[in-house]
Amino acid sequence: MGQILGAMQEKYININSLKVSENLAKFISEELLEDLNISPEKFWIGFEKVVKELAPKNKELINIRENLQKKIDEWHIKNKGNEFNLNEYKKFLIEIDYLKEEGPDFLIETKNVDDEITKIAGPQLVVPIMNARYALNAANARWMSLYDSLYGTDVIEESEDSVSERYDPLRGEMVIKYGRDFLDKYFTLKDLSWHKITSIAIKEGHLVILKGADGFNLIDEKKFIGHRGEADNPSAIILKNNNLHIEILRDPRAFSAQQDHAGISEIILESAVSTICDNEDSVAAVDAEDKIICYRNWLGLMKGNLKTQFEKAGKLFERKLNPNRSYISKDGKGLKLHGRSLLLIRNVGHLMTNPSIILSNGDEVPEGIMDAFITTTSALHDIKNKNNSRTGSIYIVKPKMHGPDETAFTNLIFSKVEEVLGLEQYTCKIGIMDEERRTSVNLKECIRTLKNRVFFINTGFLDRTGDEMHTSMKAGPMIKKGDMKSSKWILAYENNNVDIGLKCGLSGKAQIGKGMWAMPDKMKDMMEQKTGHLKAGANCAWVPSPTAAALHALHYHEINIFDEQEKILNREQAKLDDLLTIPVADRPNWSVDEINKEISNSAQTLLGYVVRWIDQGVGCSKVPDINNIGLMEDRATLRISSQHIANWIHHGITTKIQVTEIMKDMAKIVDEQNKRDEKYIKMSDDFDRSLAFKTACDLVFKGMEQPSGYTEPLLHQNRLKKKLNLN
Repeated sequence: MGQILGAMQEKYININSLKVSENLAKFISEELLEDLNISPEKFWIGFEKVVKELAPKNKELINIRENLQKKIDEWHIKNKGNEFNLNEYKKFLIEIDYLKEEGPDFLIETKNVDDEITKIAGPQLVVPIMNARYALNAANARWMSLYDSLYGTDVIEESEDSVSERYDPLRGEMVIKYGRDFLDKYFTLKDLSWHKITSIAIKEGHLVILKGADGFNLIDEKKFIGHRGEADNPSAIILKNNNLHIEILRDPRAFSAQQDHAGISEIILESAVSTICDNEDSVAAVDAEDKIICYRNWLGLMKGNLKTQFEKAGKLFERKLNPNRSYISKDGKGLKLHGRSLLLIRNVGHLMTNPSIILSNGDEVPEGIMDAFITTTSALHDIKNKNNSRTGSIYIVKPKMHGPDETAFTNLIFSKVEEVLGLEQYTCKIGIMDEERRTSVNLKECIRTLKNRVFFINTGFLDRTGDEMHTSMKAGPMIKKGDMKSSKWILAYENNNVDIGLKCGLSGKAQIGKGMWAMPDKMKDMMEQKTGHLKAGANCAWVPSPTAAALHALHYHEINIFDEQEKILNREQAKLDDLLTIPVADRPNWSVDEINKEISNSAQTLLGYVVRWIDQGVGCSKVPDINNIGLMEDRATLRISSQHIANWIHHGITTKIQVTEIMKDMAKIVDEQNKRDEKYIKMSDDFDRSLAFKTACDLVFKGMEQPSGYTEPLLHQNRLKKKLNLN
């Protein structure tokens, strides 16, 4: 169905044995390959040869997933009613080749990796590449205002004036105090507090902090890096702690410096050290029209010329990439620091195909192979101009891979891409999203297949939970979603990712990442809780906004990640038995009210996300939950919610009729929450005619039959229908 709908949407031209979207072919020849020493003919000949070889292998890997799932389902059905025997279960997983034999220890051999990956620990943004403005904001979030980030969030408590639109001087004072406390803690002066300084000067390459005529120095003078302006009255000084820089700006004329004896107007933090530009879970790209938007934005970032205009409060603004930041070093020489976040590109996984290109046998092109060619070709422009990677590397994050065979296939894809594009072997570095069960339990062997490319491993709680539930769907009713975070398998999963990464030598060579803080309005809570990711050994962790990146950066001044990783390396490794413990509820005796509340919570967030995806093509958004707390939602959220409800229906905890009624009730709430959106189409006016409502229901009621429980097939099919006005 998806292929038929996609073909209806596209106008194709013949290129060799391929049918290629006319618009995509035009984009590749006139924009992508411009100024590269690659002709369209050479590109398409190489692409055609590779896709002809790899498309059957791709399909075979998807078939293996389905066959393994059938065998696991059968095992659980056969053993239903018996006490779960973990040893027998492990033996079975080995027999079917789900669980691989672990090979000898090894260390990764990835080379030519930028400092943002190897040496600088810090926040990581994930941004939908389909939105140029968001992508530019994320790229420019390398340097963010501490003052603005504090003043505009709940980290600083509200006073009576905070609720009005005018400036709140008390709140402003609290922001400045917070900033001075930060300086006192991490850039401590000998015998003086930053609260009491009156001026700043640079004398013979040394930072001198003044109180009246008396001069004071940093306790650790190595933390002073350079300055801007005159040495006796600098306009900015640059400091460094735990490899993260900060700027202290001085401008006595600035509003924020009016009450400041030293004329300090701002503290700028090095914040989003790296950013994942996302083609996957946070976008709704279903055809060539959508994919070209994604590819064009990535190309603009790689060329360094991406711009976008937007209107705000009746004024027209333009966004473009920030320049590098210039200073005078302490030895009097020119010094430049990178002005933008290091940009990584997340391709799609191995599952989906796309109607942008039709192969000679009539199949749609595997979307992951198309992404690999076009996103890598885009990055050739950066290899020429070094606006992003100064080491000449291309960073691809690859999601939703199931086990070592699939990570090995990713290695093969990029080897072929490098060959066609004339790149040195291993130019393309790969980030492994450890978000599927078969990858988690075989993580060491997955890393081994990419040991010359791996620059990043990351846990993804939502997708991992969705796959956990789908894989073990027949084992029994799952525990409540909220209980998953304290279950045995998830604790083992989070620890195992770090344990294996460190054992394979990732510390100082690659990123070990942790997942998203999903509540962008709850920054005070984030500041209190997200240090847990650092203490767990992650040298990058996801945040939902540039502001969150600035605030989360404070944690990396507090904790030296590489010291933490040294400690963790010596702890007892997470146990495979714990990782394989299935989160089935033991004799659940939930009340009807408890069950309905759990389903309502899942249904409401599911509907709130799907209605924007189907009707407006919005792939990532802040969706109010049942308590009106805004949560950052993407397709991974749908996977866990839809699989959880499907599991409860299958095991008789609830019924399809009950769920349908709850979905209708929640649709009315979602309609009310979106009433100020002029583009919003209400679901509750006519449930039978609302394609968004029907899609959300299908994700649940057809959840068991979806490949690995993924939501993409149904979402893509119905978004294409919406674009063709077929509903």
